[in-house]
Amino acid sequence: MSRHRHSLAKQAVRPPGAVPVNGEPSDLTVRITVIDYDAAHFEEKTVEKISECFPFRDTETVTWINVDGLGNLKLIEDLGKCFTIHPLIIEDIFNTGQRPKMEDLDQYIYLNLKMLSYLDATKDIKIEHISMVFGHNFLISFQEDIGDIFDPVRERIRKDGRIRKLGPDYLAYALIDATVDNYFSVMEKLEEQVEDLEEELVLNPTPDSLHRINRLKKDMIFIRKSVWPLREMINTLEQSESVLIQEATGIYLRDVYDHTIQVIDTLETFRDMVSGMIDIYLSGLSYKMNEIMKVLTLIATIFIPLTFVVGLYGMNFENMPEIEWEFGYYAVLVVMAVMVAGMLIYYRKKKWI
Repeated sequence: MSRHRHSLAKQAVRPPGAVPVNGEPSDLTVRITVIDYDAAHFEEKTVEKISECFPFRDTETVTWINVDGLGNLKLIEDLGKCFTIHPLIIEDIFNTGQRPKMEDLDQYIYLNLKMLSYLDATKDIKIEHISMVFGHNFLISFQEDIGDIFDPVRERIRKDGRIRKLGPDYLAYALIDATVDNYFSVMEKLEEQVEDLEEELVLNPTPDSLHRINRLKKDMIFIRKSVWPLREMINTLEQSESVLIQEATGIYLRDVYDHTIQVIDTLETFRDMVSGMIDIYLSGLSYKMNEIMKVLTLIATIFIPLTFVVGLYGMNFENMPEIEWEFGYYAVLVVMAVMVAGMLIYYRKKKWI
């Protein structure tokens, strides 16, 4: 899984409003796209300078400004000043370890959540930090990396659907819904991993199986940290009395809340299954060991009487029976073979083999 480690000690001593850059360059290239629309108007473009976004602040249309990448500190700070975004919110935008939450600052609402992506090549799960700020006529989204899962939302805006007739609050819902819907795709990939691993544990558990179990458990923990707070965030957003959220949007927020609960239930089921895999793994190893010991015990048991016969006739007494018999050697081999066959027949009747 793609994860980011953050120093809690540094966060504890950082002054309020200080932006964490984690030692990374603060002037990297970012991609900024702007979509401006209403029921009768649509405009989409990629901007080179952040100042090109400033005129959209005072328009009556809905403007969606999407910033891909958090590598240019000054650019995002300038955008924040234009739309009067509080420095503490700017800090949260750059704090990629932040848990999903909602902040209502009257003039705008701040949201952050996690976008999950499944990497087929490495079978890893990538967790990306997403922040949104929306007011009465704009929504600004900030993404940790370039590339997202919001293309269906963009396509809906281009096609003049319901989203064009509603405000930024509905756009925020659409982006959250797209993010949550993508969780189901990730859950399907996780389900395949869990089922394959469970089958492997039953048929042929190996030390690598235990490594995969531990990896899955850690993945579940990180996903849980991303999904569980999202439920609280959506619930808070739904119950908010902010004038920025229209009453008609509430029913859509309740729907995405239900989807979030469904994701959580699925995740908890997988966690229980993965936790139980440790017992399956240990049981599988114990079963293999018992099978090995059974074979070794049967071999030892078969050779005990044979060793007795060989040892008996290996004694150096002159008057032992069959010592001078012409067919004595062959007779002993036949007796030993009969003993082995008799024991094997007995073990099979007892269903020991």
